Amino acid sequence: MLTFEQKLDILDSYPQLQRNNVSLGRVNYHYEESRHEKKTVAYHLHPNGNGFVYGGLLRGYETDNKGLVNIRDFSEDELRTLLDASIASLSISKPEAPVVNKRKKKAPSGEETRWVNDEGHTLTLRLEDDLWYLYADLNLEMAFETVDEAEEYLVEEGFAPSNG
Repeated sequence: MLTFEQKLDILDSYPQLQRNNVSLGRVNYHYEESRHEKKTVAYHLHPNGNGFVYGGLLRGYETDNKGLVNIRDFSEDELRTLLDASIASLSISKPEAPVVNKRKKKAPSGEETRWVNDEGHTLTLRLEDDLWYLYADLNLEMAFETVDEAEEYLVEEGFAPSNG
């Protein structure tokens, strides 16, 4: 486990990060060039060795509900790998989802569309009681508040509207 000072030295070695001292001896590091609302890369590094790095846009890391990865027991290599990935993820603009069948937000219950991916998997998006539900066969996969959210998710996951 790295000491508090070692973690600070590693984070200080990233010129793109700005150090901010916060309460109780804790330190945050911000990435002002972030292309997302999120700017905090390192959160509440504490003299007791605890601290967090933002990993909410990354896969393969265990995060809390805020997208933070606990780095208490990380080695220098693990910490640098996570920091590099976090900064990279915040440097990339979210891709624009292609425009797909724009519908009114309030449609009659029962409206549904089928979506298919390159592997032939089919999902059904259905409006029920003012929520959009995504089904794989009869199994509920997810629910969304708006059709735009649902369609954006489907496009990001490699699905396209089915013509049939």
